[in-house]
Amino acid sequence: MNIKRCGVKKALILTTLSLTLLSSILYAQVPKTQATPKEVRRPAVAGAFYPGNRLLLQREVDGFLAKARKVELEGELIALISPHAGYIYSGLVAAYSYKQLEGKNFDTVILIGPSHYFPLSGASVYNYGSYQTPLGLVEVDSHLANKIIARDKSIRYIPQAHIREHSLEVQLPFLQRTLKDFKIVPILISDATLRNCQTLADAIFRSREGKKILIIASTDLSHYQPYSKACQLDRITLDAILTLNPEEVAKKGDMCGQAAVLSTIMLAKKLGADKAIILKYLNSGDTAGPKDGVVGYGAVAIVKKGEKEMKEVYSREEREELLKIARDSIKSYLTTRKPPRIETLNPKLKEKRGVFVTLRKKEALRGCIGYIEPVFPLYQAVSECAISAATKDFRFPPVTREELPKITIEISVLSPTKRAGVDEIEMGVHGVIVKRGFNQGVFLPQVAEETGWSKEEFLSQLCSGKAGLPPDAWRNKDTEIYIFTVEKFEEEK
Repeated sequence: MNIKRCGVKKALILTTLSLTLLSSILYAQVPKTQATPKEVRRPAVAGAFYPGNRLLLQREVDGFLAKARKVELEGELIALISPHAGYIYSGLVAAYSYKQLEGKNFDTVILIGPSHYFPLSGASVYNYGSYQTPLGLVEVDSHLANKIIARDKSIRYIPQAHIREHSLEVQLPFLQRTLKDFKIVPILISDATLRNCQTLADAIFRSREGKKILIIASTDLSHYQPYSKACQLDRITLDAILTLNPEEVAKKGDMCGQAAVLSTIMLAKKLGADKAIILKYLNSGDTAGPKDGVVGYGAVAIVKKGEKEMKEVYSREEREELLKIARDSIKSYLTTRKPPRIETLNPKLKEKRGVFVTLRKKEALRGCIGYIEPVFPLYQAVSECAISAATKDFRFPPVTREELPKITIEISVLSPTKRAGVDEIEMGVHGVIVKRGFNQGVFLPQVAEETGWSKEEFLSQLCSGKAGLPPDAWRNKDTEIYIFTVEKFEEEK
């Protein structure tokens, strides 16, 4: 066993082994499964890093969770950072991360950790079957895992990397005691270059298909430093994580899971995260080891505060009326070749607002037209934009009457625009307009969500693809940049 980067010294590991010898003997109590051996990733460190007996493990995890404090996060939880040493050393710190999951639900948990025993380039995604712990089986989200693998040739499934690896395995018992009805995608990554981490973050972001996901980065902090030195180094690392700036973390972070944390931060920011909160810090000198050479452990939550998002203005009934206006307008125009006469009694829908109407067919874009400025009453603008999206978007052939039932309509109502600098743009939150002279282009906020572009890619594509300007025109002081938010709603599929 390669002990150096596991988060504990050899002597501490031996202590753990002796303390869990009984549970290792009793490991035969692991729940039975109908799956074949090839479909199950067996535990590698049960009886060493954590108890191998179901009841003892459940009691230990629940004990840690009982001691941890749940923090008021003031935002949507996007990601967690949790340590991966033996539970006797890092279990309490890990519990602070997992305590935040109580009462929450996620479709899939993306687990990202380092590969301690097998050299990796790119990333390895476990893509079938289940992971097993003494608490039972956790199903792998094979569909999502394979979509991530298909995104880039550097992302593969490498069985040898997962067989002995503990960095993800030790997270599972905590997940099993705090969440219900979830799947996992286990990912190992060691190359901490920003490009490699960005590739993985982009692949996950573009593959998630609207699922409610949670990201967990598995890492320990500094290794084998004297107690006071470790506290100093770990403070620098945690302060860097608080910035949510990958370049800052890459420069100052001292972690065995550096690549996992970088990938997690990049992905979390794509999902709208804008704040990190330190939940707990301890090192092995605080928990169960000597202070002459300690390992640091940190629990961090990354959240989306959403303070900059547009508040919902329209009720469910008002949204349904606008969506009906859009569909009826398209249907009428395709039948008569004349715009219909649309009326509304709702004064809110008579207010002048900027709006875009987007058409999709089986998730693929089928047309998108809108007004940036509030030049027409909203209900009228929706009617006109819906017809134009169906018949006048030059990128697509006109929608046919036979095709219309297969089309889903989405409406984006715009807030007033505001002149802004590049640093003020929040990807996935702000729509962006670039102007220079008579040239102008606009991207809605959802373009960032759907493409996974970085801010630089987003602005370059906006300038060249929409405004007819050079790709780097956004860097020029003569180019005006405006931002806005949207209230987006769509028909039920």
